[in-house]
Amino acid sequence: MLHVKLTESQRAIELEDRFGAHNYHPLPVVLERGKGVHVWDTEGKKYYDFLSAYSAVNQGHCHPKIIEALTKQAQNITLTSRAFHNNILGEYELFICKYFGFDKVLPMNTGVEGGETALKLARRWGYVVKGIPENKAKIIFVSGNFWGRTLAAVSSSTDPSSFKNFGPYMPGFEIIPYNDLTALFNACKDPNACGFMFEPIQGEAGVIIPDKGYLQGVRKICTEAKVLMIADEIQTGLGRTGKMLACDHEEVKPDILILGKALSGGVLPVSAVLANDEIMLTIKPGEHGSTYGGNPLACAVAMAALKVLKDENLPENALSMGSVFRGRMKKVDVPFIKEIRGKGLFNAIEIDPEKSKFSGYEICLRLMENGLLAKQTHENTIRFAPPLTITRREIDFACDIIEETFMECV
Repeated sequence: MLHVKLTESQRAIELEDRFGAHNYHPLPVVLERGKGVHVWDTEGKKYYDFLSAYSAVNQGHCHPKIIEALTKQAQNITLTSRAFHNNILGEYELFICKYFGFDKVLPMNTGVEGGETALKLARRWGYVVKGIPENKAKIIFVSGNFWGRTLAAVSSSTDPSSFKNFGPYMPGFEIIPYNDLTALFNACKDPNACGFMFEPIQGEAGVIIPDKGYLQGVRKICTEAKVLMIADEIQTGLGRTGKMLACDHEEVKPDILILGKALSGGVLPVSAVLANDEIMLTIKPGEHGSTYGGNPLACAVAMAALKVLKDENLPENALSMGSVFRGRMKKVDVPFIKEIRGKGLFNAIEIDPEKSKFSGYEICLRLMENGLLAKQTHENTIRFAPPLTITRREIDFACDIIEETFMECV
């Protein structure tokens, strides 16, 4: 029997396929190292990373200041649980509350935990403050939303691949069209409505940007109806769209702000839910929490990650480099580009399947072969979201790769 020696990449992929759950369909590339805007596979090939771990590495891979904070804290203490105080949590809570202008923060780990926490806060506030009858609270979502894959998250989804065969679904949810203020106004007429949770720009849906004035309209409707405005800024926040928060583009402040992903610079799972006292203090001891939430390692890392965003002016760089990227892409003369859209370095190119011989996934494979990693969503939309540290020289080189690849696909 002939035995063929596998490459490191082939072996890694084979092991995942054999022993791991088949709940992802990644590109066939095995990464082992990252620095800044680049990653390297096990064979040493270098790529531009234009996914940034779904915006978790806004500060670039292995940012030295974030890694320094991680390693320094890891030598002292990493986890105490919330059964005891630790000397870092309070400093972090003060830091992030002042950073974003809220009274309180509830620290969690993953983004979807942040979403679940926000929903619990909204329901509790609805009962305790708004006076909604027991078990009647309603939370409003929008079509095309994505905030994770827990049972609550899939209960609010309109994507069959997320919710099909996972029922029964969470009660008390209503889904309305995105970017539709009239629909929101009508939904908020229900006196049992306690919260409206949405992404200021929809990420997984394909970087869908609402009309100008939508965020201000949401704020006005929610205020007048006494419904909490819950901004899911896990992907759009922390500089990605050219402002610290996507809500900042229209100068609105949500009642509940959910952050995650780049809150740790991609080093470990860290999420946070911020709100003022009227909302946050409705939760009492023992009613919500997490063993790892607010652990000292995560707190040290998150403070370093937030400092890097401001110290290196990363939102401003995202704004300018995003403009360069979209300008370059608009000059690419291929028939299958249906739309180019984005804000800051949160961008997408939609492929017209009737004019393209290749699917979004197949184009991503060709981009990978040419040294750039991106990922499609909903088959024919490719997201382009590099770390916010990218330079003009790097964005030009990356755009050259994308243009050459697109020309190959004509």
